[in-house]
Amino acid sequence: MREIFLPLAFLLVFTLLLQTADINVAASEDAETKAYIVYMGERKNNDVEQIKKSHHEMLSSVLGSEAALDSMIYTYKYGFSAFAAKMTESQAKYFEGLPGVVKVFQNRFYELHTTRSNNFLDDTSSTSQMPPSMPDDISDVKLTDDGVIIGVLDSGIWPESESFNDGGLGPIPARWKGFCQAGQAFNPARHCNRKLIGARYFIRGFLAAYGRPFNATANKEYLSPRDGIGHGTHVTSTAGGTQVNNVSLSGLAFGTARGSSPRARLAMYKVAWMGQISSVDVLKAFDEAINDGVDILSLSLGFGLPLYPETDKRDIIYYGSFHAVRHGITVVCSAGNKGSLSETVSNVAPWVITVGASTLDRLFPSPIILGNNQILTGQSMYVGRDTGVVNLAFFRDSADAEGPRYCEDITARDTWVSGRVVLCFTLAVEDDVIIKASTIVRTAGGLGLIATKKTVKSLFLYYNRNFPVVLVTFDVGTTILNYIRFSTNPKVRLRPARTYIGNEASTYVASFSSRGPNSLSPAILKPDVAAPGVDIIAAVPPNTKSPRGYLFKSGTSMACPHVSGLAARLKALYPNWSPAAIKSAITTSAWSSDPYSGEPLYAQGQITKTADPFDYGGGLANPSGAKIPGLVYDMGTQDYVNYLCAMGYPQKSINQLTGKPCLKSANSILDFNLPSITIPTLRDSVTVTRTVTNVGNPNSKYKAFIIPPPGTAVEVNPKTLVFNPNVKKMRFKVTVTTFHNITTEYYFGWLTWADGTHIVKIPISVRTVSHTSLW
Repeated sequence: MREIFLPLAFLLVFTLLLQTADINVAASEDAETKAYIVYMGERKNNDVEQIKKSHHEMLSSVLGSEAALDSMIYTYKYGFSAFAAKMTESQAKYFEGLPGVVKVFQNRFYELHTTRSNNFLDDTSSTSQMPPSMPDDISDVKLTDDGVIIGVLDSGIWPESESFNDGGLGPIPARWKGFCQAGQAFNPARHCNRKLIGARYFIRGFLAAYGRPFNATANKEYLSPRDGIGHGTHVTSTAGGTQVNNVSLSGLAFGTARGSSPRARLAMYKVAWMGQISSVDVLKAFDEAINDGVDILSLSLGFGLPLYPETDKRDIIYYGSFHAVRHGITVVCSAGNKGSLSETVSNVAPWVITVGASTLDRLFPSPIILGNNQILTGQSMYVGRDTGVVNLAFFRDSADAEGPRYCEDITARDTWVSGRVVLCFTLAVEDDVIIKASTIVRTAGGLGLIATKKTVKSLFLYYNRNFPVVLVTFDVGTTILNYIRFSTNPKVRLRPARTYIGNEASTYVASFSSRGPNSLSPAILKPDVAAPGVDIIAAVPPNTKSPRGYLFKSGTSMACPHVSGLAARLKALYPNWSPAAIKSAITTSAWSSDPYSGEPLYAQGQITKTADPFDYGGGLANPSGAKIPGLVYDMGTQDYVNYLCAMGYPQKSINQLTGKPCLKSANSILDFNLPSITIPTLRDSVTVTRTVTNVGNPNSKYKAFIIPPPGTAVEVNPKTLVFNPNVKKMRFKVTVTTFHNITTEYYFGWLTWADGTHIVKIPISVRTVSHTSLW
């Protein structure tokens, strides 16, 4: 009983402090109030009502009873102890000095990281990484994933979508404590079912910052779990949408749309309003989801750069995800859309799965037929009529055709475009240059636009039923330009795009996908894995483009739910696995080569290159391999505490966040038991340790195979791991020695354990640092 009275004991201390304080913590009439989170870390007891009462008493002791009632926004009481309230900056600073308070966070804002994709992951196989005897599809294994619950923190949900039909599902799991919340255009009795079993919205943090009356209708929002912008509906259906047949957009990408875990139950926690996401609301959603009983949490959102330490008060996802993982919930986050620049990956906490974006095995080729009967190929999502043979122009006269004229040079004064298909070039990375040019050409009476684009982030940006915008590479654009230059009457014919699916569509890491190395903790590899995130078709609210409610979207936002659904399927197979074991299974089985051809994966950017672990982590998610990983690199809460200690964070903050102290025997950060080895500052030689747990045949023998990073030698000891029913875990050491004499960039290699059935592969990333001091 002693622990139950701790909050009251703290309250006596607070009262004494207030009576003897030299500062005035009362808010002056003109002092600006903002939303703050007063965070106290691990709960001191399990009595949630007592915790809630202690929060109100603490706030009242500083602000007064009446002011506290108006000030309180949320109390967090399930996964951890905290409360959010409106207060002045001086009051926030005062709270931070009170006993038991770990941190006081100011409300900050996050951004959204905005049929075929899941079939692509399941249907492909790679002979280089997966033996032919393995089933190609995880559904070949008899399992029921309808007991797994995926929680999504996003912009809400459109419950009428076919993707949330509950046909064939049994009763809602008895352990589920969540509910559906009534609100504007949302009736729980009608809009929730055995598929969508939870739907709530959190807006108080947003309103505290908005600072004026919020007109939901005027802002195309709903004061309810209903989705106003489509992002939340799209990612939720990608993670766990029911199978829906005959889905397409005007005939493009025709096929079956389904989530990665099509029988999983879904719970929406709406935290995004007008695309803005309050940290106060995010933390509340984490707290409620922990209590509700979700198994997986999917977050397609993130903070901007630069990154902040995991114990810092600016990025609340670190805190919420830590407590979720501690409660056995696997947290999956998007990596961000700041690529192809290096060191831009976000959501880098080692206890979450961070997902980058890739393309998939689908193209939308569009034929370009020149007047000389030469046929070239571009890419488009033009679904209108064949243009027939029409005039083709670069610029108005021959002098223009010789000069460096670009798409961005086209203006409303260029009336010469009328009645022509226009060719233009651009070196711009962003898509708005071509979009603007196409709008000008169309308005002026042009018949179409052919534009050069080195890297296409999303074809859907150029989707049109009536005006063709065809993207081509520079070499194709130059071929067309030379035809124009040497023709007295250049002509062209543009046909509608078609959908191509197959092994000739190479897989790339998307140009926008944020890249490593991890700028916060370079020894922790991020992203962890990649999944399809380019032109993904999934459910949205019905609109004029798609009355049925299925559209394309691109971003690591779209990649994240693919892995969330995969994690749910693994949870169904192995309900006792830890989040770290699920993460390990996904990353160690991933494809590091093209799933069809076995050729290396490439990373898009201004210069396309061979992809490496800083682009895709372990590789492209491979559901068939993930379900039978053989070995896993497992971890628990104390491992994460050891990581925080090795990072050099204050022990007091670590203890209050985790409820656990730093151990004197804690290993180096290089020994953190990740399914990867990253050495950012190698001088001469270093030895790291890893531990693997056998989750396959109890009697197994694994041999080590090494591809060392160029300029290094890698030795594993022991080289063979022998498991039996009494030996389920084995520890091994990896010694990496450099032969470089200068500071280098990162080089990459692989360590693979194989037993003839399973292939367990982890990347090795090494940067040599010279001994020579510059100072």
